[in-house]
Amino acid sequence: MTRNVVISGGGTGIGLAAARAFAADGDRVLLLGRREQVLREARVPGALVRAADLTDVDDVRQTARFVAEEMGAVDVLVHSAGGSGLLEQRPERDDPLERIADDWSLNFRLNTLTAVLLTEALRHRLAEPGGRVLFLSSIAAYRGSGSGAYGAAKAALHPYAHDLARQLGPHGITVNVVAPGYIEDTGFFGDAMDDERRARLVGETSTGRAGTPGDVAATLHWLASPAAAHVTSQIVQVNGGAERGH
Repeated sequence: MTRNVVISGGGTGIGLAAARAFAADGDRVLLLGRREQVLREARVPGALVRAADLTDVDDVRQTARFVAEEMGAVDVLVHSAGGSGLLEQRPERDDPLERIADDWSLNFRLNTLTAVLLTEALRHRLAEPGGRVLFLSSIAAYRGSGSGAYGAAKAALHPYAHDLARQLGPHGITVNVVAPGYIEDTGFFGDAMDDERRARLVGETSTGRAGTPGDVAATLHWLASPAAAHVTSQIVQVNGGAERGH
């Protein structure tokens, strides 16, 4: 059966890998992101695309209207939009506290607010039963991210997902979080990755390799499948053993 799948951040990295996995199953995919050209160049078979700033309430409302007109019900909602803010333009600040305020505000807008606003705008469109909501967190939610802001913003998704799972569970909808470790072949790190840092991150794994977008996409795809119908309110780590348990 063809499903309607909405993926934020669907033009690159993990979001794109997930989009290709769902499209390969014959699902109808909507790619959301801020850069329309990137979405169109993704060339996911049969995909709809819509440029949207998911930190903007009006843009999220318009996106929800687009989904209603073009798709109707949403079977799978994947939140892959986000990032550490390294690729964002920031105002010049002389005051260190103002720089910290900018960094934390930016990270929460990119990683928390985008997911919350889109979920709340579409929650009444989630298929009942059978709907799936999937959030992308990070290993940084457990061990920090250096500045603290990115890890904290990702960690904020965990209690939100748990609350949402309790609210939507009686409607036959599951809610889960996937927390990747170091994933190569994405634009996440910008120019901030060097050979020494890469070797350290790979060395922390038990598998002896970096993760790929396909590793995470496969986990998202399974959590959205009928086989995972009784899996909800879980945080699934995909990090090669770099962070254990929880």
